Amino acid sequence: MPPGLFIAIEGVIGVGKTTLATAMSEALGARPVFEQVEENPFLPLFYGDRRRYAFQTQLFFLLSRYRQMLAQRQRDIFQASVVSDYFFQKDRIFASVNLSEDELRLYDQILPLLERDLPRPDRLVYLRADLPVLQKRIQKRGRSFERDMDPEYLRVLGEAYDYYFFHYRATPLLVVNTNAINVVDHPEERDDLIRRIMAHEKGTAYYTPG
Repeated sequence: MPPGLFIAIEGVIGVGKTTLATAMSEALGARPVFEQVEENPFLPLFYGDRRRYAFQTQLFFLLSRYRQMLAQRQRDIFQASVVSDYFFQKDRIFASVNLSEDELRLYDQILPLLERDLPRPDRLVYLRADLPVLQKRIQKRGRSFERDMDPEYLRVLGEAYDYYFFHYRATPLLVVNTNAINVVDHPEERDDLIRRIMAHEKGTAYYTPG
C-alpha cells in the first residue's frame, strides 16, 4: 500500500464497513480507524425515541468523529496509510434524516467549522446492500440497541445515502454492491474487492461481483 494513502469506507448501518476496514488494514499493513459507536451514551436512547434524542446523539457523534480524525491528522496521516470505517462528511446524512429544521440550521453552522480542518480521503468506498440483507447483518452482530430497529428508518436512511453518494464528486468513489460478498469467509472475494479499491483512482465507478 502506498505510504500516506487515506481510504474511507461508508455505508448504511450494518452493511459491513468495519469488517472491510479490518480486512483491508490487515491485508495492506495500514492503520485502522474505527468509529466509536458504542461509546455514544445517547445511542440506545435514540433508538427508543429518535425525535427526542436525535440532536444529542448527532452532536456526540459529530464531535467524536472530529476529534478522532483530527488526532489522526496530528499523527501525520499523510505518512502512515489509514483505512477508516467512516467518512466524516457523511455525518450530515444522518442529520438531514433525524434533526428538526431548527436543529439542522444550528448543526449546519457547526459542521463547516469542523470539516475545514480535516483531510478528505484519497479513495472513498460506498458499500450498498438490500434492506433484507442489512437487517440480517444487523441481527447477526447482536447490538442490543439495534435489535428492534424500525425497517422504515433503515430504508429512509439508505435512500439518503444513495442520494448523497449519487451526487458526490469530491474524491474518487467506488460504489460496491455487497449483497453477495463475504469478505470474512471467502478470502478470494475479499482480495478481489481490495484490488478493485486500490486500482480505482479517478471519478466514480461501480463494482458488482460476478
